[in-house]
Amino acid sequence: MTKTLKTKNQYINRELSWINFNKRVLAQALDSRTLLLEQARFSAIFSNNLDEFFMVRVASLKSQVDAGITKTSEDGKTPEQQLQEIRAHLIPLLTQQQDHYLKLLKPKLASSNVHLLNYKELNSRQKIWINNYFQTAIFPVLTPLAVDPAHPFPFVSNLSLNVAAMILDPATNQRQFARVKVPQKTMARFVVIPTDINEVKSQPVHIAIPIEQVVAYNLKMLFPGMKIENHYFFRVTRDADLELRDIEADDLMSALEQGLRKRRRGGEVVRLEVSEEMPQPMMNLLIEGMAVQEEDLYRVQGLLGLDELFELTKINLPNLKSEPHQGVTHHLLKQSQRGLLEDGSIKTEEFKNIFSIIRRKDLLLHHPYDLFSTSVEEFINQAADDPLVMGIKMTLYRISKDSPIIAALIRAAGNGKQVMALVELKARFDEDNNIQWAKHLEQSGVHVVYGVLGLKTHTKIALVIRKEKERLRSYFHIGTGNYNAKTSKLYTDLSLLSAQPELGQDLVELFNYLTGFSKQQSFRKLLVAPVTLRKGIESLIQREIQHAKNGKIGRIRAKMNSLVDPNIINLLYKASKAGVKIELIIRGMCCLYPGREGLSENIQVISIIGQFLEHSRIFWFGNNGKSEAFLGSADWMRRNLDRRVEAVTPVESITLREELEKLLELYLNDNRNAWEMQSDGSFIQRRPGANNRCAQLQLIEQSKKISSTNT
Repeated sequence: MTKTLKTKNQYINRELSWINFNKRVLAQALDSRTLLLEQARFSAIFSNNLDEFFMVRVASLKSQVDAGITKTSEDGKTPEQQLQEIRAHLIPLLTQQQDHYLKLLKPKLASSNVHLLNYKELNSRQKIWINNYFQTAIFPVLTPLAVDPAHPFPFVSNLSLNVAAMILDPATNQRQFARVKVPQKTMARFVVIPTDINEVKSQPVHIAIPIEQVVAYNLKMLFPGMKIENHYFFRVTRDADLELRDIEADDLMSALEQGLRKRRRGGEVVRLEVSEEMPQPMMNLLIEGMAVQEEDLYRVQGLLGLDELFELTKINLPNLKSEPHQGVTHHLLKQSQRGLLEDGSIKTEEFKNIFSIIRRKDLLLHHPYDLFSTSVEEFINQAADDPLVMGIKMTLYRISKDSPIIAALIRAAGNGKQVMALVELKARFDEDNNIQWAKHLEQSGVHVVYGVLGLKTHTKIALVIRKEKERLRSYFHIGTGNYNAKTSKLYTDLSLLSAQPELGQDLVELFNYLTGFSKQQSFRKLLVAPVTLRKGIESLIQREIQHAKNGKIGRIRAKMNSLVDPNIINLLYKASKAGVKIELIIRGMCCLYPGREGLSENIQVISIIGQFLEHSRIFWFGNNGKSEAFLGSADWMRRNLDRRVEAVTPVESITLREELEKLLELYLNDNRNAWEMQSDGSFIQRRPGANNRCAQLQLIEQSKKISSTNT
């Protein structure tokens, strides 16, 4: 086992590295080259990311401080020091985001006839319409809550947007604090004023105001006979992490359901955002009423909850946003698509079932460029309906709300096949959705299990057992992304469709391990966490070190979401010192310092932030000219290597391995969406000269070209 890093200046704090990643997301919003509504989208992603960061990571650090824990992180910081640095790093980013919204996004949208106005900016006709809208569509659902000796401070739910008002009773001349929760889940954040109210004839104009302002400027209707002295807005973020013991499946579901009810209310407050102009006395009321610490207070100049800028991307102005990408059917799968004849029967002319295609050769899929619906979903759909298929086994981590794969599994069970689904109930922020799917699958005759005690099952695998000529053959899918139709269009992911016997047998045994009937400690070809993955990756790195020490070529290329594990980082430093050339493509957290003399001068790190979220994981080892490549669901993090069930598969086809090598080369040469990590841990965005090389756009064009060539 490699020794854990002890030198502070060899490891970047993971929380600060994450903030640096989210800074790159915000930079996409601030980039003048980004289309206007895409700027709004990236700003919304920045805010959404930050909400989850506070609910989980900041909440965890605060719990450690409250418990008196002073154990330092790998870079030598106590929990309290980390919280202080998080705040120091976030303040300027939040200022940048609000400056962008107020000074750039709003004015530029206005020049494109999209006006995001404040209530005071409306003309009299628009105000009449807004006030009528409030009375008919908003007023009935509001519940004003006063705070006085008879009414204690109300509970403020997680991520809720609220109006704080000071009310004066003219009869007694007494002031009273009141809180009104703004309806969000059931209503749009921006109330759009109809075109005919705006008196614009020449061209379509979009005029909207934030719903909280509609509420705030109609408070008199909620407090008749009272005088509204002033109002301000605030928003609360609470600890949303679910602490679960290693308990049995039935109890786990019950515990999760209880935990989710608690989460909807929320734990301790970890952040209080308030309008910058809120006076100190009112702020003190909020701080005291919700037991908020001063360091958790964030003053905001502008709109609170900018995650809801997502709504703007729905505006029908195609010239202000990226053209929606429509993937293509993988060229080898075009004959496997089942068309319907006029009488409703399946078209058989030139049709080849997907199993005959996979049996002939392995397929490498790259989503969203290769359509998920005509590849992975078609694989499961055909398995559900094929009379020769005996059984289907799958792991389900994050599932879309209206999932064709769930429908196929239910249909397969109805067709008499043995169907097993491992539903990971502990997939963070998807627990409720997964609980409902698990219940639905069970009621439909699918055998549902919840994985290995004490481990989260994160692997993305599907196994189909088919009877062919009196024998059983295994067909399978191993991927880097979830079986989720929605995210398959937004995330880049890789997967392998194959019928290789040894890998198939590995998956049979892995599923036995997952259902609790096996204590498998070795596999033929798969690298499986927590059993063989760490040791396997470390051995592959050690082999490159040995090649370099023997005067041969040592080279590593890897693409992943995060690099955090201290042991792996230490081993990469060792490889760099031995002369191994290491090129890393890491979207998110990277706790390694590249390019440091005597430590990591042979390590290069880039991060790609673009139209699609880079989610694929590739691990490539040069092996002195006999290269090996792997793909799978695991990042190089302690949780993935030691506390989750993960599967990483070798890609043994020379043709497919060459495809992966070209793909890595494409990413490494990107000069539009790539950020290059510096030796101090900061990132500098590459700027193209005359030759603009955007890997994601190149991949879109390549997929279209291959599709048209093979039509």
